[in-house]
Amino acid sequence: MTNGHGPWRNDPPRQSGPNTRILIWFFIVAAIGLGTWKLSETFPGTIVSDLDRANLYYMLAIVAAVLSGVVLSRHVRLGQVIRDLATWAAVIAVLLIGYSFRTEVGDVGQRVLSNLIPGEPVSMGANEIAFSRAADGHFYAFGEANGTRIRFLIDTGATDTVISPSDAARIGIDTKDLRFTRPYGTANGQTLGAPYMLALLTIGPIEVADMPVSVNQAAMDTSLLGMSFLSRLASFEVRGDRMFLRRK
Repeated sequence: MTNGHGPWRNDPPRQSGPNTRILIWFFIVAAIGLGTWKLSETFPGTIVSDLDRANLYYMLAIVAAVLSGVVLSRHVRLGQVIRDLATWAAVIAVLLIGYSFRTEVGDVGQRVLSNLIPGEPVSMGANEIAFSRAADGHFYAFGEANGTRIRFLIDTGATDTVISPSDAARIGIDTKDLRFTRPYGTANGQTLGAPYMLALLTIGPIEVADMPVSVNQAAMDTSLLGMSFLSRLASFEVRGDRMFLRRK
């Protein structure tokens, strides 16, 4: 007879307790949230509208729900979960790189960054930059106005380059000293703008000194890069899902 404690006893595999799994879930979600916050801080202007924030919260909620189902499950081993997460991360990275190279071979880091963050300029040579089309169908461009990084919507139908009130405040423009005398017609009705002269406006390697702009009186989701800037280029064109700007 055996009392079940002999050398051939098969002990069941140890599983992590619920408290350990909750802590792991919390730290993963916190890391994702912190990473998202740092990205939005590094690339200001990426999340500007209520729709952007709603989409972000929706995606974070889905990620948290999926992680809770995987990490907190009593029938799933954490070691296997970590290996699966690493595998999926590698697959997603490969897919992103493959998507970035769908048109032509370019710099890996810049191309991936441009697709992940539409509006980030990709250098195509000494005098040319390119942008990827955003999910909403528009083209955006990250640039610097008087040394402050802001995001522009490229609008070939706009005569002026227009700075939003929130971007004006970040640049250091005191709107109380401006005279809003320029009328503009928008989809939301009439609004007024105030003329202002930027010391320097740069988009990638393209620099324009003493750039006249208009500071909008009403709130805007993003600033506009209009023909007052684009007309100073040698050319600009759209090919497929990419826009190209060429300096003189």
